[in-house]
Amino acid sequence: MKNQRLYSLFVACWAFVFYSCNSSTTGFQLLSPDGDLALSVEKDSAGLYVYSLADKGETLVVASRLGFEGVSQGQIPGADWQATASTASHDGVWKPVWGKRTEVKDQYNELTLSFQAPGGRTGVDRVQIVFRAYDDGVAFRYLVPKDVRQSEEIKQECTQYGFAGDYTAWFYNGELHNLGPDRLSDVEGERQPVMTIQANGRQFMAIHEADLHSGEPLLLSSLKGNTTFEVASKPERLESGYVSAWRVILHGNTPGEMVDSHLIELLNPNPSGDFSWVKPGVAVWDWRINGAITDDGFTYTMTYPSWVRMVDFAAEQGFKYLVLDANWYGPEFDAKSDPLSGGKVNDVKRILAYGKEKGVGIWLYLNDVGGRQFPIEETLKQYGDWGAAGVKYGFMNGTPEEKNVRTQLITRLCAENKLLVDFHDGPVHPYGQMRTWPNAVTREYCQAQLDAHRVFEPKTFVTSVFVNMLAGPLDMNNGMFDLRQGPTTRVDENQPVPSTVVSEAARTLITFSGVTILPDIPEMYRKYPELLAFLSAQQMPWKESRTLMGEIGSYIVMMRETDKDYLIGAVTNEEPRSLSIPLSFLPEGVYTVQLMLDGDDAHYLTNRESYQVETREVKSGDSLSVKLAAGGGACLRIQKPDSNN
Repeated sequence: MKNQRLYSLFVACWAFVFYSCNSSTTGFQLLSPDGDLALSVEKDSAGLYVYSLADKGETLVVASRLGFEGVSQGQIPGADWQATASTASHDGVWKPVWGKRTEVKDQYNELTLSFQAPGGRTGVDRVQIVFRAYDDGVAFRYLVPKDVRQSEEIKQECTQYGFAGDYTAWFYNGELHNLGPDRLSDVEGERQPVMTIQANGRQFMAIHEADLHSGEPLLLSSLKGNTTFEVASKPERLESGYVSAWRVILHGNTPGEMVDSHLIELLNPNPSGDFSWVKPGVAVWDWRINGAITDDGFTYTMTYPSWVRMVDFAAEQGFKYLVLDANWYGPEFDAKSDPLSGGKVNDVKRILAYGKEKGVGIWLYLNDVGGRQFPIEETLKQYGDWGAAGVKYGFMNGTPEEKNVRTQLITRLCAENKLLVDFHDGPVHPYGQMRTWPNAVTREYCQAQLDAHRVFEPKTFVTSVFVNMLAGPLDMNNGMFDLRQGPTTRVDENQPVPSTVVSEAARTLITFSGVTILPDIPEMYRKYPELLAFLSAQQMPWKESRTLMGEIGSYIVMMRETDKDYLIGAVTNEEPRSLSIPLSFLPEGVYTVQLMLDGDDAHYLTNRESYQVETREVKSGDSLSVKLAAGGGACLRIQKPDSNN
């Protein structure tokens, strides 16, 4: 503690000295704690405030506009506004309820610029911009002091991201394959975040937002032929107490460094209240099993007998949950379907009781139709009283701004009733809620991989993990093990899955989520005992996570640590490849690693189920050579010497 206090004092003194020597009425500079990132704020030729960003002296974002344009006031802050600066620094540790690791360094330097309009002005006469610099990115947000008496209607937010080169970018694209790779100068019109950028071989950035209180969720726009992007979304008004979302620029020397970052979460406030009841884990699911027929003639349906089999399987494997999907309380889009008394509600109560006996929590689906036709407060309270573990909320309607408000409401109500929550079907993008609301464990900010074969391609997965997943935990429903050729008997999406069985297992580990929802029946998982054991070994919360290797759109290698194992998943696009996976994360010692690899004849289109298993001994500093089939993957399980697996 003494050393930490001394360090904090040093950082605070350093920041003060730095700004005393380098501040003026028009220019300010903020450095990251490690000194690599430099965010500069100054006036442009028109006297308006702009910022720029450099890494180790290399400019990545050139002078880019800040502020707002008011309908009557014009530029806020304007060229004749006076600015005063204050600085602060923070050196702490965030210990999440669950996440990528048990402890997260929370360290930044901060600059607050307070702007004052000349006397006699009407409208908003004071605003603040708070800038933060972390080692893995920078962020800034706008505030209006609470004692400002007047307001101003906003014509547009003026925030820009003027990139220093014609870089390559990828974008979130709803329930379609990501947009990109695009040259920045080729992009025209509006794009949704996350925007992931490769500046060169060792410079990567991503544009997103954090801690969105109100207003329109972030939307970006650009004109063809330039490399500047603007914020197209805006607040309706600036008024007393207004707080914008953080405008975030993630930075990494590899794309994997951004995957491993916690910057989005750290920019959200700590939780209020006790969330020790939140338990992340693996879940089985009743939607995709519907219609599957076993070798002994049992047909799975979304009914009580199948639910019992799924609960028994979950308990056997140490999986924490069973998710019941749509239509359990009646047709989900029928306004008369009562989410408290309709359909199979009595069987649902029975499976809730059975799950409790077996130590398996039950999630309940709720469509937005039922969520609005019946009082949502009463519905969620009843689910909590029944003993449900969570709610999967589907097909929310409304504008993005309206959906964000409702998402916040439902998340809070679920927390009050000790329910986890998963938003599906075009949800508002995540922006770090899992820090403030740890019960917000996942979101379908992607295309769940079995919902549409138009996007279910190997390249989609190895792009979205570097784009969509930077926003937060994803519910992608990976892990289909029934990969037989030709249509199946399943009721929904019965076409064959273009993947390999090893890749499917690896994707469950790579995809960061507070609940990993498996789509297949027990009998299919039992066909592959080593891969099933790999799934069962995913005992969250993770002690540590690290992206070991990766290239956007090509491949990714992820390590996640549990109390007993180091688990590694690798996935490639449509191209087969050989990888040398570094094991430098291992402590000193000798370890046994089980490798589950694609078979020599495996292929994501023609021979999906071929796999092989090897066992080797390794030590820290070694590298493991593995071959991935086209559309394939690899799973590695390294047992800790003192574990009793």
